[in-house]
Amino acid sequence: MTFDTVKEMIASQLRVDASAITEDSRLVEDLKADSANIMVMIMDLEDQFGITVEDDQIMKLKTVGDVVKYIDSMK
Repeated sequence: MTFDTVKEMIASQLRVDASAITEDSRLVEDLKADSANIMVMIMDLEDQFGITVEDDQIMKLKTVGDVVKYIDSMK
């Protein structure tokens, strides 16, 4: 499941408890990601899922659920 993979990647990168991450978790406000974290996350997701995240889409990815939906739409 995409969500589980994304959740584990985010938990590892941001050093937060994976059990605290939901699809509604906001990357910046709730998980304290900064722009550098987001760029690394995007690169990791691209490698993991074999996708390319367009620059204009990055700013639209506000929640973990947004990330999951985007990845699923690219498969």
